[in-house]
Order: sequence, then C-alpha cells, then structure tokens
Amino acid sequence: MSYDLAVFDPVAAPRERSAFSVWFRAQTQWKEGHKYDDPKVSTPALREWFLSMIVEFPALNGPYARRGLPDESAITDYTVGSVLIYAGFRWSNTQKVYKAVLRLAEEKGVGFFDVSGGELVWWPGADGKLVAAFAI
Repeated sequence: MSYDLAVFDPVAAPRERSAFSVWFRAQTQWKEGHKYDDPKVSTPALREWFLSMIVEFPALNGPYARRGLPDESAITDYTVGSVLIYAGFRWSNTQKVYKAVLRLAEEKGVGFFDVSGGELVWWPGADGKLVAAFAI
C-alpha cells in the first residue's frame, strides 16, 4: 500500500464535490489509450509539476525512470494522464511528500487531491495560492 496523492488540471475537473468524485473515478480507470508513464501526454502545467517532482522523488517507470540511486526510498510510481497525475509514494516519506506536492501544485497552478490523507481537494485561488475546497 502506498501514500497516494494526485494533481489535476483545474480547468478540466468539475468544482462540485460529487461531480469531482465521479470525474476522478473515471480518470483513474486509465482508458485514454496511451502509456501512463510519460508526461508528454499531459497539460503543460502538469508536465512542469511532474518534471519538478522527479528531481526529489524519481519516477519508478517510463522515460524518466532512474535506477541505481543511493537511496531508492524516494522512488515514486507516477501514473500520468492528460489531465491528472496520480502518484504513489512510500509511507515513510509522507510529510516530506505532502509538502513538496502541495508547494509544486501551487507553484505550477494545478489542483491537488490528497487521496490517502483525508481526501481533501485543493484548487488554485485567484491569488495563485491553493485553497482547500472540499473533502471527498
């Protein structure tokens, strides 16, 4: 079991709680017809988020995977869709990961869904800061 977080395109996702939940479940069926390990399929903002995240939390699979790292505890399983990136981290990295994902989501202007830790959904606000909207 992993500590799961997701980032999403705030334009593509519905802003109402129940509609978001339905949308999220549909996105995580992974039926887009491409491999889910390369950010080239994502929006520019999601791609930037991914490329920033893998600096500290390297990808397990795909063209950006890195092997033979001195500390492989940060290796992360990213599932990359066109409007959503789902990431599975090790539980031992929970606090560090949460801060990094939240910070980079805000910096890149993407939404943030805390799938494993309370299921809180965050949206970019008018000032660019993330705002907690609702829990699923």
